[in-house]
Amino acid sequence: MQDTITTIEKRRSYRSFSDRPVDKATEEKLMTLTLRAASAGNMEMYSVIRVTDPAKKALLARTCDNQTFIAKAPLVYLFLADSQKWYDYFRFSESDKHFSKSIRKPGIGDFHLSMQDAMSAAGTCVLAAEALGLRSCYIGDIIEHFETIRDAFSLPPFASPACLLVMGYPKEEIKAPYTRRPNADDFFMENSYPKLTKEFLDRMYANQEDFLRERKILPLDNKGNIADYYFNRKYSSDFMAEMNRSTATFLKPWLEEEE
Repeated sequence: MQDTITTIEKRRSYRSFSDRPVDKATEEKLMTLTLRAASAGNMEMYSVIRVTDPAKKALLARTCDNQTFIAKAPLVYLFLADSQKWYDYFRFSESDKHFSKSIRKPGIGDFHLSMQDAMSAAGTCVLAAEALGLRSCYIGDIIEHFETIRDAFSLPPFASPACLLVMGYPKEEIKAPYTRRPNADDFFMENSYPKLTKEFLDRMYANQEDFLRERKILPLDNKGNIADYYFNRKYSSDFMAEMNRSTATFLKPWLEEEE
């Protein structure tokens, strides 16, 4: 097993997995370690769907921006922000009658806590996978095409996609340089949110911008900055518009309580 710091330092996204299957004992250990994630009140307000059906893997590959490696990944985990389980459990147990309190529908606060739990579990799963010799990749595109995902996985109203995680043994170790991160001193804010200036943000993202410029992939013939890069590639993209539409759709049940 790798020590924790080395595991974090070596983590990177993999999109190419070998045909080597993940044995039952390894996956059981992975699931057990995932459940050690921090959770609000130890309620585990999340769920994980293990996607083993090849047809559903193929559907995920298509709906998640046609990323074919998803269909080939040995392990595909769909993490859900899930308040449905407790909402139903309270009703099954008739907890409202025991305390003369009404059972409300989950609201936006419940969603927030559920999403925190789901992402905490996903992050723990990634590090556990690394420690077990597996590699992984987060798939944020799972929040697109919500209706298709809802129907394919029979999602109830209060179980919403948080992220998709694909894992397996690497086909080969990536030798390319690690992507860079911001300088910690510039990124971590102290006591309050600072007044943002272009100079402050230039400094914050200088490491990443230098990395992209060295690779000659910045827009405007490599003369643009990192803001130009992400504005054109992600923020103003069609898929981001779909993410916003899809997310608004799956948030509707959680918001009804407050309307």
